[in-house]
Amino acid sequence: MSRERELFQQLKQGVISFEEEIVVSAAQDVVDEGIDAFKAIIDGLVPGMEEVGDLYERQEYFISELLMCAEALYAGLNILHAHMKKRRAKASGVLIIGVVQGDVHDIGKNIIKMVFEVTGFEIHDLGRDVSVEQFLEELLKTDADIVCLSAMMTTTMVCMKEVIIRIKEKNPNVKILIGGAPVTEEIAKRYGADGYAEEPKNAIQLAIQLLSTLKEIEDY
Repeated sequence: MSRERELFQQLKQGVISFEEEIVVSAAQDVVDEGIDAFKAIIDGLVPGMEEVGDLYERQEYFISELLMCAEALYAGLNILHAHMKKRRAKASGVLIIGVVQGDVHDIGKNIIKMVFEVTGFEIHDLGRDVSVEQFLEELLKTDADIVCLSAMMTTTMVCMKEVIIRIKEKNPNVKILIGGAPVTEEIAKRYGADGYAEEPKNAIQLAIQLLSTLKEIEDY
């Protein structure tokens, strides 16, 4: 196993076993050894948190474990984020992101936001427990190209449908990307979203595709 893969594995396992010291040590080694910090997040920390999500769904982990895993994740992100190189996206635009009303789980949203930031998007982060009115207000204020909605619970995921309907009423051309543990491609289609992404890498690719489509509409 290469040194890079070894460190990425340490990041992943450190998050899963909520061992903050291991994550901090591995993240610092990534920086000290000149390994790509962005790659360390995408191929190390993110897979770790995805596994934690699976453990939570299978009820092998509970809220207390989830929070400890999140602490380990953020400890690694705090070190790596400052060393992420700015990447030039094929297209750049204005993006609103937030966790829907009633949901306070923002781990996934924060990771996606960080990845979007280094690819050149102008981000307006509304945080968590965001109402329909707050999304609409920010849309009118920023004239955003893309709105990203996140939900970690099935009970709050249903709120996405109203947000999507109301946003499309205000601006039919704005693209809406949704994600979160209970979200599937089928749900995205049913709710009227323009896209759904399982992980950060897919979210970036999809957002750029959506933005490119939007530019074509505007140039028509």
